Amino acid sequence: MFGNLFDFFWGLAIIFFWITAIMLWFNCFMDLFRRDDLSGVMRVIWIFVLVLIPWFGALIYLIARPKVTASDVQSAVRAEAAMGAVAGVSTADELKKLGELKAAGVINDAQFESLKAKLLA
Repeated sequence: MFGNLFDFFWGLAIIFFWITAIMLWFNCFMDLFRRDDLSGVMRVIWIFVLVLIPWFGALIYLIARPKVTASDVQSAVRAEAAMGAVAGVSTADELKKLGELKAAGVINDAQFESLKAKLLA
């Protein structure tokens, strides 16, 4: 009885390991194509390494990859700028913009009231 239960959990552990290993390998490939700091020759070399010795190649790639790349810094700066832009807009600014749209005839009274209610809710 316990042998079957042990085999079941051992099978689950093996499946978990393989799924994790495949995801790690696939993520190394995706990261390789996202990076801007690698030349074409280095990408080809890494592709050969990842294809010829997949799991060991993925481990080498993860160790050799810099912790922070230029594209990582660029993404962080963009995200920070977006958060700053969103934080700089207040409800009063949005109401003012709605009033301008209504005065310009872009939206009608019903749309203005509906959007105003959503802002104030």
